[in-house]
Amino acid sequence: MRKILVIGSGKSASSLLKYLLDKSASENLFITVGDLNLNTAKKLIGNHQNAKAMLLDIFDETSRTNAIKDADIVVSMLPARFHIEVAKDCVLLGKHMVTASYVSPEMQALDEDAKAKGLVLMNEIGVDPGIDHMSAMQVLDRIRNNGGKIILFESFTGGLVAPESDNNLWHYKFTWNPRNVVTAGQGGAAKFLQEGTYKYIPYNHLFRRTEFLDIEGFGRFEVYANRDSLKYQNVYGLDNVKTLYRGTMRRVGFSRAWNIFVTLGMTDDSYTIDDSENMSYRDFVNAFLTYSPTDSVELKLRHALKIDQDDIMWDKLVELDIFNAEKKVGLKKATPAQILQKILMDSWTLDTDDKDMIVMYHKFGYEKDGKKYQIDANMVVLGEDQTYTAMAKTVGLPVAMATLAILNKKITTPGVQIPITKEIYEPILKELETFGVTFNEKEVPYLGYNPLNN
Repeated sequence: MRKILVIGSGKSASSLLKYLLDKSASENLFITVGDLNLNTAKKLIGNHQNAKAMLLDIFDETSRTNAIKDADIVVSMLPARFHIEVAKDCVLLGKHMVTASYVSPEMQALDEDAKAKGLVLMNEIGVDPGIDHMSAMQVLDRIRNNGGKIILFESFTGGLVAPESDNNLWHYKFTWNPRNVVTAGQGGAAKFLQEGTYKYIPYNHLFRRTEFLDIEGFGRFEVYANRDSLKYQNVYGLDNVKTLYRGTMRRVGFSRAWNIFVTLGMTDDSYTIDDSENMSYRDFVNAFLTYSPTDSVELKLRHALKIDQDDIMWDKLVELDIFNAEKKVGLKKATPAQILQKILMDSWTLDTDDKDMIVMYHKFGYEKDGKKYQIDANMVVLGEDQTYTAMAKTVGLPVAMATLAILNKKITTPGVQIPITKEIYEPILKELETFGVTFNEKEVPYLGYNPLNN
């Protein structure tokens, strides 16, 4: 049997493993799931005859190399920073590898060695990055093949709560890594192209510079800019594009409220707070406000941020119970961002019967025969339950499909790569449609970056 080693059985692994197990008989596959948490791995594979779970510590070089040596292809579902050790072993031992994470400089450095050995090291084949690359390139290639010149490309993705589970004032719950949400946008100004001009948004303004999008049947969303929209300009073949903008989707009103935390300094992850372990939630809020012998924490915060008592922003803060003097932080030497995450997890953790939602939206503007055209395309995927989430589906399925395609020699181009070629994106997007992962495309009048100018 052809052996697949899947390292990591976290939240995104459920749909990946189900796909491979369902195909195991017809494709002659045996799947080994390696994880430090053996129970989680066993739960996902059940008693399937073509799979086994094994205890695997990736920091144990001997057990890691032995597991990789015994596989035909390796799928790393580890946190991004741990992929590189697995990748080095794969190159050394002559094994293909698939991950959903961004290509790191360390990973890119393996490109020549991988090519020399004819190995495919496929990265960025999840949802964002992944489905965004494939769906965008499919339309961009089609426009160019029909004689069009791309002048605008915008792409937005969001991991949100499904409408039937949307029951708080923020219209948001954690459907993925909470830490990434709390620290989003930090580390440099957001950079993008707007009508031929480079634009920059510093972190302290990021959540007040938003755009609106409408998706039929799901209402209105807002987007804020990703840190570097120009990262894929050359990769996508958009060197001469006038507008290039990538961002993150939220429900309308989220960013304005989130900006309160940014303004106060609660999202800072660069220093620790003294005696954080014994702080109450109320103490934490008060730590960022001026001293007053008479005014309450609530009054000081409203005054500092000019929030009226009948403002929905105030109701959102109260809903999070951040003024509670009884709830303790309970974290030693914690950063403000870590404490804020702890507080938010009380309110934004998915309930047992909650479902998540992935939304993606692309805009393509192009010129042809002297006229300007625009195509809007959107995708909405709803989760089934807490195991087979929309996130697990959209991350795991493309990873699984690419893994099988590499095994079957349908993807053969060696080296470190991402899914931007027709060889990769066409069959995977077609198969994803059978799982309900589809894009709705429509031609609309070209409006440029700012519809109000037209």
